[in-house]
Amino acid sequence: MKRRLLLGWMSLGITVPRLLFAQAAKLPTVAVLFIGDTEDDELAAKPFFEAMTRFGWTEGKTVNYDRHSGKGTRQYLETMVSNATGAEPDLIFATTASLANAVVKEGKDVPVVFATMADPVAGKLVASLSRPGGNATGVYQIPGHADTKRYRLARELLPGARRLGIVFDRSNPDLEGRKSAHAKAASAVGFELSVAEITNFEAIAKVLAQYKRNGVVAAMMTPSFALTGRRREVGALAERNGIALIAHRSEWADAGAVLTYGVDTGEGYRRAAAIVDRILKGAKPGEIAVDLPNRFELVANQRACLALGISLPQSLLKRASRVIV
Repeated sequence: MKRRLLLGWMSLGITVPRLLFAQAAKLPTVAVLFIGDTEDDELAAKPFFEAMTRFGWTEGKTVNYDRHSGKGTRQYLETMVSNATGAEPDLIFATTASLANAVVKEGKDVPVVFATMADPVAGKLVASLSRPGGNATGVYQIPGHADTKRYRLARELLPGARRLGIVFDRSNPDLEGRKSAHAKAASAVGFELSVAEITNFEAIAKVLAQYKRNGVVAAMMTPSFALTGRRREVGALAERNGIALIAHRSEWADAGAVLTYGVDTGEGYRRAAAIVDRILKGAKPGEIAVDLPNRFELVANQRACLALGISLPQSLLKRASRVIV
C-alpha cells in the first residue's frame, strides 16, 4: 500500500519526503556483548562507540546497538549469547574471547568481531591471523612481556613488600603455564607469591579475607571472566580488607586497583570499530586479517593508594598514561 502511494505521488510530480524512504530502510543492528554490568562495561568500551560515530555510524540514525550483559557469570553466558543471536543482528561485537567463542559455538552465520588478549588461533576462533576464514575476525592485543613489567612496577610501588597475592581463574586455559610464568616474573623482583585459585565470584571474598589474615597487603589479578565482570564488587571487597589490587586491564583501575599495566584496551576498541565498519559496508570477516595493535598503558590510581596508605612514587606518576585522583 505504501509503495503504491509513493509511486502515485511520484507520478503526479509530488516530492516524496526523504523521511519516508529512511523509515522504509532497516538500520543495521550490532549486538554488543559485555561480560559484566552493561553500564560499567559500556564506559570501558566508550572508544568503540566513539570510533563508530566517526565512521558515520550514529546510534538510532544509521545503526542500532543491541546491548547484552553477561552479569559476570559463566552460567548466564549461554543464555546471553542465545538471546543475542536469536534477535538476528547484522553483526556481533564480542568484547572478550570467551564471548566470541560462545557465539561461534552457536554455529550461526552472523559476522563476529572480537577484541581479545587471548590467542584467537589457539582458541580456534580463526584459522590464522592473516586469513581468519569462517565468520569471525577482530583485534588480538598480544600481552607480550606485560606481566614481567607489571611486577617491576609493583616493586616500585611496594618496595618493602615480600609477599604478593595472586588470583587465578581455574577455567582459563594453560593454567599451569600461567602460574609458572608469573612465579618466574615475581621471583625476578623479589616477590614470593601467595597463590589462590577461584572458579566463581563468590570465592574471592574468602581469598581476600585470608590474605588479610596472613598479612598480604597486595594481590595481582589475572584474567577471569567471573572477576572482571564484577570488578567493582571485587574492588570494594579488597578495600574493605586493606588489600591493594594490581591488574592487567585499565578497567580494574577504575574499579579500585592501585595500578594497572597492560595493552591499551581503548586502542583495541577503536581498531575493532574499524573492522566493524568494513563488514557493515560489505566486507567478509573471514577475509579481514586479525589486527595486532601493540600499544600499552600504565594507569595509576592515586585515590586508591591514599585510601590504603600507599605512597605513589613520582617515578610512576610521571610515566602513567592516566592518573585517577
